[in-house]
Amino acid sequence: MRGLLIGRFQPFHLGHIYVIKEIAKEVDEIIIGIGSAQKSHSLENPFTAGERLMMISRSLYENGIHKNYYIIPINDIDNNSLWVSHVKSLTPPFDKVYSGNPLVKRLFKEAGKEVATPPLFNRREYSGTEIRRRMLEGEPWEELVPKAVVKVIEEVRGVERLRDLAKKDVL
Repeated sequence: MRGLLIGRFQPFHLGHIYVIKEIAKEVDEIIIGIGSAQKSHSLENPFTAGERLMMISRSLYENGIHKNYYIIPINDIDNNSLWVSHVKSLTPPFDKVYSGNPLVKRLFKEAGKEVATPPLFNRREYSGTEIRRRMLEGEPWEELVPKAVVKVIEEVRGVERLRDLAKKDVL
């Protein structure tokens, strides 16, 4: 059985590792869809699809997750009625979709796919929004992400990028 997990992973964090380990107990292969792949360099989506792919693949390796997995960037198409077929055109066939997003769940249910809500792991701290907030405020964030993600963010100077993006124009 093959499962699909779609997220923005801005950035990939320990909650994602937990979810993937739980999904791996149910399926033989995992497709990890990097949602909103075309978006980057904004406060909500600071990292590129390639940077997120590096975060995910290095973190899975670092955490001993050797299940067969595919990491696939998925651009938004801004047309909900076509989105599921768009995702299916980019991915290997899958049997089950894992998502906490109500819209994603609804769209896949309407397309006849089995949908499950993945278990959430300390969602208050392990959220991209909280991690990005901590980066902006200069608070500790590194303990919320795998070590591999810290290295990628340092490599691309991600905290500096986020802080630059948060600056207001000065006339």
